[in-house]
Amino acid sequence: MTSGHGSRRDEGSAVVEFVLVAPLIVLLACAVLQVALALHVRATLTSAAAEGARAAALAGADPEAGVRRAHTLLDQNIAASVVRRITAQRSSIGGLPVIAVRIDATLPLVGLLGPTSLTVTGHALQEGT
Repeated sequence: MTSGHGSRRDEGSAVVEFVLVAPLIVLLACAVLQVALALHVRATLTSAAAEGARAAALAGADPEAGVRRAHTLLDQNIAASVVRRITAQRSSIGGLPVIAVRIDATLPLVGLLGPTSLTVTGHALQEGT
């Protein structure tokens, strides 16, 4: 009969279980961190592109006003370090004149997996001049 403390065959099994499970937990935590960081950067860039398009779509404004506005918004954020290029141009969607601000960026990666580039575009209806 054994005492209430467990059998001797189970001694040290907690250490082995930890060694087997810990890398999986760390990998899962890194994956969650990567997704959260990517979603934050994407949301920030999308917001800056839309705000830049709105600034460039004002009556009397030029497309470069949208680029300047997007740069101003991103300079105050962590996403500024990942931006490669910001462009703005006039175009039309469904026959309506719009301004499109496009931001090309690299995604910051925690690990080596996942996409490395991201492009977002913001559109705004051009006001009459």
